[in-house]
Amino acid sequence: MTRAWRWVLLVVVTAGAVVMMFPFAWTVVTSITPDGSLADGPTLIVQDPTLDAYRTLFASLPMLRIIANSIGVAVACTALQLVTGSMAGYAFARLEFRGKGVVFAGYLATLMIPLQVLVVPLFIQFKDWNLHDTMLALIAPAAASAFGVFLLRQAIEAVPREFDEAATIDGAGHLRIFALIVLPLIRPALATTGILAFMASWNSFLWPLVVIRSPEFQTLPLGLATLQGQFTTQWDVVMAGSVVSIVPIALVYLFAQRHVIAGVSHTGLK
Repeated sequence: MTRAWRWVLLVVVTAGAVVMMFPFAWTVVTSITPDGSLADGPTLIVQDPTLDAYRTLFASLPMLRIIANSIGVAVACTALQLVTGSMAGYAFARLEFRGKGVVFAGYLATLMIPLQVLVVPLFIQFKDWNLHDTMLALIAPAAASAFGVFLLRQAIEAVPREFDEAATIDGAGHLRIFALIVLPLIRPALATTGILAFMASWNSFLWPLVVIRSPEFQTLPLGLATLQGQFTTQWDVVMAGSVVSIVPIALVYLFAQRHVIAGVSHTGLK
């Protein structure tokens, strides 16, 4: 590639980055703009910036409780998906049992079923169990992920079986091989699965909207929906809520993005 083409590529990539970052920058700017007026259109210039929108946000909603709910649910879902996904991935990658291919194919087929199809039967099931409107109802449906199993199974397949054989000769069973050999070697894939699970749980809206009624169990997406209903014309308050929702997950992703890239490359996904 010539030097001129490199400069052209740099300009194109920079322009794309600016276009993608503009909505986030506009959200932050609007949240600190007095009265959050949008009459003049999108702008990144703020005169007399203020944090009144954030004060109104935390005064009108129990934001600390809502943020704590979101963090708790996201952490629990992420931990459960890592445990179930890694164990199932190890079983599909290393254990031999009748019908393994059919079971794995059926498990992956669930990826084609949209959540909207499952919402009603899931709600009826949790209501019959008297578990609706509880934190467990937010966590249990996300305890396992078909994509997480697939991703971790691919990562475990890439681990040489010679390690397993050497450990078996030394007297190790499947549990020790899984815990002491396989898991340390698939850390990038585990990080990728964890980040994807955390982001999915953090941004989940439809299922919490259906199953949760009590304000004390609300997560951030539900709180922001309530906020938008209360402050439809006060865009500074709405944008302040968006910033509060975006910043934590953005920090998590920026901190672990190298693990995502490594995990995808190690599992052979393109």
